[in-house]
Amino acid sequence: MGRFEEVTQEGPGTNQHNDERSICLHAFSDLSHVPPATFICLLKDCYVYGTNKATSKFKILLQLVKVALHNAPQPGPFTYAVQCMYIVPLLGKTYSEGFSHMLTASLKHLKSVESVQKDFFEAKYLAAQLVLDILDSVVSHENRILVKLLETFEIGLRDMAHALYGSELDDDLVKARKHLRQYVKCFTESESNATAVALITRFSIQCCDESFLIKLIESNQLDIAEEFATFMGKEMISLIIQKFLDMKMLKSANKLVKEHDLTEEFPDVSYLYKESLVKKLAEKGCWDIAEARAKKETKLVEYLVYLAMEAGYMEKVDELCQRYSLEGYVDSLVPEKVFCGSDYLDLKKLDVQEIVWVDEINGLLNATSCIEVCKIIGMDCEWRPNFEKNSKPSKVSIIQIASDKVAFIFDLIKLYEDDPKVLDSCFRRIMCSSNILKLGFDIQCDLHQLAQSYGELECFQSYEMLLDMQKLFKGVTGGLSGLSKEILGAGLNKTRRNSNWEQRPLSQKQKEYAALDAVVLVHIFHEHIRRQPQFGVSEGCKAEWKSHVVSRVNNARRPLRF
Repeated sequence: MGRFEEVTQEGPGTNQHNDERSICLHAFSDLSHVPPATFICLLKDCYVYGTNKATSKFKILLQLVKVALHNAPQPGPFTYAVQCMYIVPLLGKTYSEGFSHMLTASLKHLKSVESVQKDFFEAKYLAAQLVLDILDSVVSHENRILVKLLETFEIGLRDMAHALYGSELDDDLVKARKHLRQYVKCFTESESNATAVALITRFSIQCCDESFLIKLIESNQLDIAEEFATFMGKEMISLIIQKFLDMKMLKSANKLVKEHDLTEEFPDVSYLYKESLVKKLAEKGCWDIAEARAKKETKLVEYLVYLAMEAGYMEKVDELCQRYSLEGYVDSLVPEKVFCGSDYLDLKKLDVQEIVWVDEINGLLNATSCIEVCKIIGMDCEWRPNFEKNSKPSKVSIIQIASDKVAFIFDLIKLYEDDPKVLDSCFRRIMCSSNILKLGFDIQCDLHQLAQSYGELECFQSYEMLLDMQKLFKGVTGGLSGLSKEILGAGLNKTRRNSNWEQRPLSQKQKEYAALDAVVLVHIFHEHIRRQPQFGVSEGCKAEWKSHVVSRVNNARRPLRF
């Protein structure tokens, strides 16, 4: 890190520096005769002279402090740490919170060490006194550190009574709670609500009502609101559940209903949550997962069919109806109430003449020749979604390359199996051509996926004249569909985004979806250019998009091995 790394290095240096390093090393390896003040000063010294970035230095020091607290601090690690935390604020805000967090975090793993249990219980009283000193502004610590102290030392009302009155009698407990209530009031008035709730729940202080809970919800402090409501009981929990329902926060509402066994009071929450989950998955195009989440519940499957109809995904409608015998349900739907897919852009509206499926070498050569005469092309690729955690992404299945009138869809998996050398040669002719402007959306992601899938090919390692439309239109949200709506007046139907792109043959709808993603890029670019002359800034527009064009030439040619 800096000083600690240098300690182990031999080489020229002054005796003074070597002495300083020896002192630091000794201080952290044996705390039996190192006062807390000296330890904190050395800790600061190590941090200041460390050569790494702040986060790395903090992580390294945290590990060293954890080890150091095992090395005989007197009278014990917990008491020693509290004494250090009285000193840390003297270093100023730059170090105070970080070092305090370091000390409290280092103590957590010591709680299970039997030899220091006595020190832990004795240190609780000192820690309780420190909490009071922080509350009274005698010692300056952030509220987050105050809460960490309460948690780390498991400080309870008896500990606070002992610190206040030197006794733990029932009368003293009542007085201690009353004394702490005034701090809660101060925190709520200053809107330090997290600290207020930490004191309320830890010391069972009854001083806030429904209005405080509503205030927390309205200020979007939902975790704190949930903690407060749980402490206050069923009535408050019911109130926050209803608020969550009003705010369409169905996941949070369902969680509380389950945790507190309130199904009788809120019988519909579970279904509403499942319905919202199915809808989100469908909107993302994860139809198979949505179906699995429906778990054969007829009502949910019917809702999934409705969503598929709403999205114009009729093959999915037919598939679900056949699997679950829901033909009667579809007939019962009123067509006018189902969303009309015409609100989306399609190939007919863009006057696209042809979609060409390419899965043979002759077709690949012909398609390459056609693409080489184009000045502008759109590019996109698709792969089968993989929703398993920590699993490798699937291999890119197809790549789409289109002009404004014709879209070529290349079956990469088959072409790579048939003749990888010809595939590599053809795509190098396209990717490395300086005469073709190649448009993509978040295209670096696609290129990375292509390189990962076909690492033996050079064609996806180099490129010229590449324009990422996402970077050209930085302010537009909603992905490619959002950009299409902004520029062309209609979005894209993305319901097939996560379909199985490895199945053969692809359905006609899949081909149309894939083709559209490439074609629309060309139309968006043309429309963007067309709009500019009316404002008299055609040259400025040209300079604008040209500034986003990138190239990457990999000169390290290597023989292909297949």
